[in-house]
Amino acid sequence: MLLPCEVAVKSLIPALRSAIARELIQSCGLKQNDVASLLGVTQTAVSKYTRHIRGVVLKVEDVEEIQPTLKEIVVSLANGRMSKYELVAKICVACEIIRRKGLMCELCKRSDPSINIQQSFVCHPLRDEKIRW
Repeated sequence: MLLPCEVAVKSLIPALRSAIARELIQSCGLKQNDVASLLGVTQTAVSKYTRHIRGVVLKVEDVEEIQPTLKEIVVSLANGRMSKYELVAKICVACEIIRRKGLMCELCKRSDPSINIQQSFVCHPLRDEKIRW
Protein backbone atom coordinates (compact mmCIF):
# COMPACT_ATOMS: atom_id res chain seq x y z
CA MET A 1 0.00 0.00 0.00
CA LEU A 2 1.31 3.44 -0.92
CA LEU A 3 1.20 6.15 1.70
CA PRO A 4 -0.85 9.25 0.82
CA CYS A 5 2.37 11.26 0.50
CA GLU A 6 3.68 8.73 -2.03
CA VAL A 7 0.47 9.09 -4.04
CA ALA A 8 0.86 12.87 -3.80
CA VAL A 9 4.43 12.69 -5.12
CA LYS A 10 3.26 10.75 -8.16
CA SER A 11 0.12 12.74 -8.92
CA LEU A 12 -0.62 15.84 -6.86
CA ILE A 13 2.83 17.45 -6.77
CA PRO A 14 3.20 17.28 -10.58
CA ALA A 15 -0.30 18.74 -10.92
CA LEU A 16 0.59 21.64 -8.62
CA ARG A 17 3.89 22.25 -10.41
CA SER A 18 2.09 22.12 -13.73
CA ALA A 19 -0.44 24.77 -12.70
CA ILE A 20 2.32 26.99 -11.28
CA ALA A 21 4.55 26.56 -14.35
CA ARG A 22 1.76 27.37 -16.80
CA GLU A 23 0.80 30.48 -14.83
CA LEU A 24 4.41 31.68 -14.59
CA ILE A 25 4.79 31.32 -18.36
CA GLN A 26 1.39 32.63 -19.44
CA SER A 27 0.83 35.45 -16.95
CA CYS A 28 4.36 36.45 -16.02
CA GLY A 29 6.08 35.84 -19.35
CA LEU A 30 8.86 33.71 -17.92
CA LYS A 31 10.83 31.29 -20.08
CA GLN A 32 10.74 27.54 -19.48
CA ASN A 33 14.35 27.51 -18.27
CA ASP A 34 13.59 30.21 -15.71
CA VAL A 35 10.49 28.39 -14.49
CA ALA A 36 12.45 25.14 -14.26
CA SER A 37 15.06 26.85 -12.10
CA LEU A 38 12.41 28.37 -9.82
CA LEU A 39 10.60 25.04 -9.36
CA GLY A 40 13.72 22.89 -9.11
CA VAL A 41 12.82 20.74 -12.11
CA THR A 42 14.19 20.33 -15.61
CA GLN A 43 13.20 22.42 -18.61
CA THR A 44 11.86 19.20 -20.14
CA ALA A 45 9.50 18.77 -17.19
CA VAL A 46 8.24 22.35 -17.61
CA SER A 47 7.71 21.69 -21.31
CA LYS A 48 5.61 18.62 -20.44
CA TYR A 49 3.65 20.63 -17.87
CA THR A 50 2.81 23.33 -20.41
CA ARG A 51 1.77 20.78 -23.04
CA HIS A 52 -0.46 18.93 -20.52
CA ILE A 53 1.62 15.75 -20.78
CA ARG A 54 2.69 15.69 -17.13
CA GLY A 55 0.68 16.72 -14.08
CA VAL A 56 -2.76 16.02 -15.50
CA VAL A 57 -4.08 13.36 -13.11
CA LEU A 58 -5.73 15.96 -10.90
CA LYS A 59 -6.96 19.30 -12.21
CA VAL A 60 -5.92 21.60 -9.36
CA GLU A 61 -7.01 24.69 -11.27
CA ASP A 62 -10.60 23.67 -10.47
CA VAL A 63 -10.03 23.58 -6.70
CA GLU A 64 -11.15 27.01 -5.55
CA GLU A 65 -9.71 26.69 -2.04
CA ILE A 66 -6.10 26.41 -3.23
CA GLN A 67 -6.24 29.29 -5.70
CA PRO A 68 -5.00 31.91 -3.18
CA THR A 69 -2.05 29.66 -2.31
CA LEU A 70 -1.20 29.04 -5.97
CA LYS A 71 -1.51 32.77 -6.74
CA GLU A 72 0.79 33.62 -3.83
CA ILE A 73 3.35 31.08 -5.07
CA VAL A 74 3.25 32.43 -8.63
CA VAL A 75 3.54 36.09 -7.64
CA SER A 76 6.28 35.45 -5.08
CA LEU A 77 8.31 33.27 -7.43
CA ALA A 78 7.95 35.73 -10.31
CA ASN A 79 9.11 38.58 -8.06
CA GLY A 80 11.99 36.60 -6.57
CA ARG A 81 10.52 36.79 -3.08
CA MET A 82 10.11 33.08 -2.31
CA SER A 83 12.87 30.77 -1.13
CA LYS A 84 12.85 27.08 -1.95
CA TYR A 85 11.92 26.40 1.68
CA GLU A 86 8.92 28.70 1.49
CA LEU A 87 7.91 27.03 -1.78
CA VAL A 88 8.00 23.62 -0.09
CA ALA A 89 5.84 24.89 2.77
CA LYS A 90 3.28 26.44 0.40
CA ILE A 91 3.08 23.28 -1.70
CA CYS A 92 2.47 21.33 1.52
CA VAL A 93 -0.37 23.74 2.35
CA ALA A 94 -1.95 23.13 -1.06
CA CYS A 95 -1.53 19.38 -0.66
CA GLU A 96 -3.17 19.45 2.76
CA ILE A 97 -6.14 21.36 1.35
CA ILE A 98 -6.54 18.77 -1.41
CA ARG A 99 -6.31 15.92 1.09
CA ARG A 100 -8.75 17.56 3.50
CA LYS A 101 -11.28 17.94 0.68
CA GLY A 102 -10.96 14.21 -0.07
CA LEU A 103 -9.78 14.84 -3.62
CA MET A 104 -6.86 12.42 -3.32
CA CYS A 105 -9.03 9.51 -2.13
CA GLU A 106 -9.71 8.26 -5.64
CA LEU A 107 -6.01 8.44 -6.48
CA CYS A 108 -5.19 6.37 -3.40
CA LYS A 109 -7.89 3.89 -4.39
CA ARG A 110 -6.34 3.60 -7.86
CA SER A 111 -2.94 2.87 -6.32
CA ASP A 112 -4.43 0.12 -4.13
CA PRO A 113 -7.93 -1.08 -5.05
CA SER A 114 -8.27 -2.88 -1.69
CA ILE A 115 -8.33 0.45 0.19
CA ASN A 116 -11.68 1.37 1.66
CA ILE A 117 -11.57 5.14 1.31
CA GLN A 118 -14.59 5.51 3.58
CA GLN A 119 -12.60 4.02 6.47
CA SER A 120 -9.40 5.92 5.79
CA PHE A 121 -8.27 7.82 8.86
CA VAL A 122 -5.22 9.43 7.28
CA CYS A 123 -6.81 12.28 5.33
CA HIS A 124 -10.36 12.32 6.67
CA PRO A 125 -9.49 13.77 10.11
CA LEU A 126 -7.91 16.69 8.26
CA ARG A 127 -11.33 17.72 6.98
CA ASP A 128 -12.34 18.91 10.46
CA GLU A 129 -9.04 20.47 11.46
CA LYS A 130 -7.63 23.84 10.57
CA ILE A 131 -4.44 24.02 8.56
CA ARG A 132 -1.56 24.50 10.92
CA TRP A 133 0.73 26.48 8.60
